[in-house]
Amino acid sequence: MNLNTTTRSNLTQTHSQDNFAITIAPLSLEEVYRLADDPGNGAVVVMSGTVRNQTDGKKVESLEYQAYEPMAMVVFRSIAAEIRQRWQDTNSVVIHHRIGHLTIGEISVLVAVGCPHRVEAFEACRYAIDTLKYNAPIWKKEYIQELDGTITTQWINCC
Repeated sequence: MNLNTTTRSNLTQTHSQDNFAITIAPLSLEEVYRLADDPGNGAVVVMSGTVRNQTDGKKVESLEYQAYEPMAMVVFRSIAAEIRQRWQDTNSVVIHHRIGHLTIGEISVLVAVGCPHRVEAFEACRYAIDTLKYNAPIWKKEYIQELDGTITTQWINCC
């Protein structure tokens, strides 16, 4: 699949209310919320991961994300299936991750879970981002500004 033409609408989905994407395009909080919204929801919990300006006390200039997209999509679908087993009233699971070069403040990942009750929505959303972080084949390259002004890079397993 050409990463430049990946769209949110043409990706295989496990459940009709679920939506998964890996894209180079900027992520939209409004779109992810809309995709997670359902008349049966009492809560939609959205987690937004953004590029911060420091890590471990070092200044971050920017990040670059890469993914093995086919396997990452399998992981996203698996996360949704696991959520539906643990929180059976879940109405929707949305996971969108951005790849490419991102600057400080840009959104790198959005996870949204819609459920009839807030407790389940919070728990399921936290489970989704924590599981994605450890299981998805997504890597980030940190561009760090050293004390002498030089920029160094290091690859890290996601998020």
